[in-house]
Amino acid sequence: MSERGALRTRLELLAREVAKFGAVGAFGLLVNIAVFNLLRHTTDLQVVRASVVATFVAILFNYVGFRYWTYRDRDKTGRTRELALFLLFSAAGAVIETGVLYLATYGFGWNTPVQSNVFKIVGIGVATLFRFWSYRTWVFKTLPAKEAVLNPERFLEQRRPAEEQVAPDPVRN
Repeated sequence: MSERGALRTRLELLAREVAKFGAVGAFGLLVNIAVFNLLRHTTDLQVVRASVVATFVAILFNYVGFRYWTYRDRDKTGRTRELALFLLFSAAGAVIETGVLYLATYGFGWNTPVQSNVFKIVGIGVATLFRFWSYRTWVFKTLPAKEAVLNPERFLEQRRPAEEQVAPDPVRN
């Protein structure tokens, strides 16, 4: 496969991953906003506390979606490690998300229902970038290559364009 073809394949896989991540995230966003507004209108919880509860409900929803759909083909051997890392990075994302809402609410006094929802969504957007990077890098790791490279020199020769390949040195072989 040419380098251009390999790059195209990698970009297509990344695009599918981003689309699946986005689909799960969109449903998680709906869960988050629905729980947030339900708590805001039916309880006496302050805005940031309602946000934290809603975020963690959405995190649990998202884990199921990511594990069993978005990243179902990824390594499943270390579930305890995976869940611990997922919760750790999700908590960091929750701090980012809640920090934006906290700053808007208590730093600038923007506390109307519309303002709270706008800054909740802005916080989710910023936190989503962090979560995407951390989940794909640390939590849902790709499976190791199915076939190990037995001969590194041969692997390198296959990666070079045909016109650049050098005949093997008879002295070394």
